[in-house]
Amino acid sequence: MGTTYKTGCVLCAQNCGLEVEVENNRIVKVRGDKSNPKSEGYVCRKGLNIAYHQHHADRLLYPLKKVGNGFVRISWEQAIEEIAEKLTSIIATYGPRSFAYMGAGGQGCHFQAPFGIRLMRALGSQYHYSSLAQEFAGDFWVCGRMYGRQYIHDGPDVDKTDMLIAIGWNGMQSHQIPQAPRHLQRLARDPEKLLVVIDPRRSETAQIANLHLPVRVGADALLLKAMISLILEHGWENKEFIDRHTSGWEKIRSYFHRFDYNQAIRTCQLNIETVEKVCQLFAQGNSSMRHDLGIYMNRHSAVSSYLINIIKAICGRLGVRGGNVFPGHFVPMGSHTDERDERVWRTVATNSFPVCGSYPPNVMPEEILSGHPERLRAVYVCGANPLRSYADTTAYEEAFSRLDLLVTAEIAMTETAALSHYVLPARSGYESWDGTFFPVTFPGVFFQMRRPIIQPEGEQLELGEIHLRLADRMGLIPPIPEELYEAARSGRAAFGHAIMKYVAENPQVIQNLPFVLGKTLGRALGSVHLAALWGLLQITSKEVRENAVRAGFEPGPQLPEKLFDAIVEHPEGIWMGRVTEENNLSQIKTEDGRINLYIPELLEELASITPEKEEIELRPHPDFPLILMAGRHIQVNANTLMRDPAWNEGRRACTVTMHPRDAEKLQLRDGELVRVVTEAGQEEIELEITENEREGHVTIPHGFGLVYQGKKFGANVNRLTKKTHRDRFGTPIHRYVPCRVEKIHAE
Repeated sequence: MGTTYKTGCVLCAQNCGLEVEVENNRIVKVRGDKSNPKSEGYVCRKGLNIAYHQHHADRLLYPLKKVGNGFVRISWEQAIEEIAEKLTSIIATYGPRSFAYMGAGGQGCHFQAPFGIRLMRALGSQYHYSSLAQEFAGDFWVCGRMYGRQYIHDGPDVDKTDMLIAIGWNGMQSHQIPQAPRHLQRLARDPEKLLVVIDPRRSETAQIANLHLPVRVGADALLLKAMISLILEHGWENKEFIDRHTSGWEKIRSYFHRFDYNQAIRTCQLNIETVEKVCQLFAQGNSSMRHDLGIYMNRHSAVSSYLINIIKAICGRLGVRGGNVFPGHFVPMGSHTDERDERVWRTVATNSFPVCGSYPPNVMPEEILSGHPERLRAVYVCGANPLRSYADTTAYEEAFSRLDLLVTAEIAMTETAALSHYVLPARSGYESWDGTFFPVTFPGVFFQMRRPIIQPEGEQLELGEIHLRLADRMGLIPPIPEELYEAARSGRAAFGHAIMKYVAENPQVIQNLPFVLGKTLGRALGSVHLAALWGLLQITSKEVRENAVRAGFEPGPQLPEKLFDAIVEHPEGIWMGRVTEENNLSQIKTEDGRINLYIPELLEELASITPEKEEIELRPHPDFPLILMAGRHIQVNANTLMRDPAWNEGRRACTVTMHPRDAEKLQLRDGELVRVVTEAGQEEIELEITENEREGHVTIPHGFGLVYQGKKFGANVNRLTKKTHRDRFGTPIHRYVPCRVEKIHAE
């Protein structure tokens, strides 16, 4: 009989609570944790299979150095020494723009971020590349313009809403909100409520919906523009809300006036009466919306996000219960980085800029291969696998082979690690103290700090500790007096007084405080991540403290310590705050406190979206007559975090889906191996014929094509995506990839 621990899933952003039984240092049983206040016992099959993530043959145990075509084991001392020397030399020779940090935590482990980003900044670089800019750049940029900060986002109040429109979101498979399948099924089954899905294919969510609008592939922006025009034509907008809470409406209203929404809806291949019904119910009801990668990674992505926010605003559905609300957070998802600020770097080859502090991974190969004197020459990858997660694997392979230094800190021998000069073994999310900052709850602010439940079986370190050691060796950490170490050993109260005195006397150290905390309090607590948690709580904003008081914590100078104790004492997670429901729009951070509807940078593209132009743009390419959705979400994929294919044994995991009529035209049979070809490359994959697919449209899941124990499993969809097939923010247009599917003839 093993020991049962409360923890959380690290395989998607919902981080559902788990109860895990550990025996002989191995996970032997997993179930949902009913005491977790956010997930309440809900868990999908990914979370139930975390043992395959934790225990597998490709786990990294020791630091490795590339020698010839293979790796040799080296000590931590040698690894840190050599990496520090090479990195110092590269930056001294070519400048700080030659270095980039890629990572910051992924789906489950964000506590490396304060150390990794601080290391990057201390080396003079701003180049932080992450998956945030792979998926959300356009949407978060729009939020920055409309709400005042790029990290302020709204979400549907699913507990109170009577109507939910899901557009480009398959919540039955890709959660994105807590307990998504439970909420979607509840809404669909309640005769007093309505679930509407806008999606080209009959997705798993569309299959349970009360109403499905099978919009033409790639025509989302045209439909959204038509919906706004239709709402205005019928006078369904909320004039009082517009007058009180928005600005700039009169500057953009003309873009929808006399717009031919009838023709637009026909171009979208939808029924005008159905669209009109949806618009009226949304505008006049207790309604909300949720959009996802079907919008973020599609044609006119940022404009579509803009139009969705306009619809919510003019119908008065923002900042109200049952509508779209602004959740609270402990730590924002990134910083606000306005590219109009001359202090914000642009990349040297592609002139790309960051959103929420993150540069788009799609442009990194060009930044490496550009030949520019300040091109990228050293990349430090942490908790990420760009050779499978990001667009254009072929381009990444070529680019990474040209780097002077590639270091990967990871829990497994990923495809990226296999190309690296040095590979550093990191502890998993179940071997370290860690947590995430995904702000997805309302009105409560949830946080869970996972504790170690598995002992490392090699020399793995917390990722934050790896960053700290590298910074220390490079001389980036200021001298620390012995009394600070002594205070840390004496307890948090003594340390709190000592660190305040130290910072007051040495204000310059504030920039490197994560490293100072890690070296002092981190040693005393046995975890640099736990020390970072303590530090974050000491510097929380007034808003976070007020939220904590509303959640029942006693106000006063001891509030940070009480929050720390509560978090550590409750491994199932806690409600650490509660946002005000009465004035939810107070979270808007624009200069006038209103929702800004005028974004001049998007108006030219908005004006160009007409039925006539879209009809031309959406015509099939003669060489690539089908449209590929690159990255289907299903219950058998988990990015590249599940490397052992045994977790899907007996399942039809990686297939390309196709409508029966398309298969008949191509003389293809269900289950046969076919070749999918795009501008970027080709992959062979099993064909799955299904009525749920749309004619002219095919899908392939992401997270496959992984090399495990020397054997490739499934198709790598990013071999089919081109790095230049992207929008102005660098976001890959994965939901609209022209392709063809060919029969493989026997030789």
